[in-house]
Amino acid sequence: MLSKIKGEVELLERHLSVMRVVARNGPIGIMKLTEELGQPQHRIRYSLRVLEQMQYIKATPAGAIATPKAYNMLEHFDEDLEDLILHLAALHQDKTISKS
Repeated sequence: MLSKIKGEVELLERHLSVMRVVARNGPIGIMKLTEELGQPQHRIRYSLRVLEQMQYIKATPAGAIATPKAYNMLEHFDEDLEDLILHLAALHQDKTISKS
């Protein structure tokens, strides 16, 4: 069960890395992103597609740029992540096992 969550967290990590680089250096093309992040081009392309569908980035002739939605998400990311960590910590604390 947790392996699926781990995979999703790793995917989130890649998408977030792409979004941060786009926000910091945009407009930026896929070749520069690949070089900057040290990830295979097909993975960067997938992250760009997902981020564009979620409206965090926008494709332009000069390369990807971050949208206001991306800057807003990045601004609140630490706070949102802390909430998630607290939620997971509560799951970790609950070690009760009931047999019926």
